[in-house]
Amino acid sequence: MAYAGGGARHAPLPVLRRMTRIAQRLEARGYVLRTGGGNDTDSAFEAGCAKKEVFLPWPGFNGRTSAFDSVSEEALAVASAAHPAFRRLTAEARLLAGRESHRILGADLRTPADFLVCWTPDGAQSEAEIGRETGEAALAIALADRWAVPVFNLARADALERLAALLDVAAG
Repeated sequence: MAYAGGGARHAPLPVLRRMTRIAQRLEARGYVLRTGGGNDTDSAFEAGCAKKEVFLPWPGFNGRTSAFDSVSEEALAVASAAHPAFRRLTAEARLLAGRESHRILGADLRTPADFLVCWTPDGAQSEAEIGRETGEAALAIALADRWAVPVFNLARADALERLAALLDVAAG
């Protein structure tokens, strides 16, 4: 059982704290976190668990180490198909985009996460809802939508209740 965790930069502190608590509770239920080694939301999820797969775009990203420190060509192809301007991205930005393929689909790109928990200012939960305000989480949300991975955006008032219903536990 694995879930993806992340979101846009500059999430409010209460949201970051909630992400850490969510990670703690999900790990206690046997879930493994998949994240991207970024600051803010990625780090908040990581702070709450020991069982995690941190997909870095390159070795040493953000001063981090991980067994998953490169992006496969197949992951870049997946990201390219979902990113509206992939060809215009710098090489570095393409690698950042490619890690989102692994965050949602796993190291083998064939094992989708059970769900994505994220935060964006606009509350986007599907590819159709993505806009300028979605920020860095847009590609993860688009990939999740394309692979029928449920998205729980903590900017939405009902996100925790819906997640609790999926997990068949009390919200909180």
